Amino acid sequence: MEEDEQMKAAVYKKALEMGILKDPQWLNRLNDPMPVWAVLQLVLQLIDVVDPPSKSYD
Repeated sequence: MEEDEQMKAAVYKKALEMGILKDPQWLNRLNDPMPVWAVLQLVLQLIDVVDPPSKSYD
């Protein structure tokens, strides 16, 4: 269980360093549930960034 908490703290620290999170209180909310629609939205946005829809050159 300790490894799990260390992994969460490392993810939090990286998100804070990258400016994704700005409020240190998020550290206390790492185990809060997230709605499926929100997870799907994040995945779809990531896919658009990593593999954007191709545009025709015609």
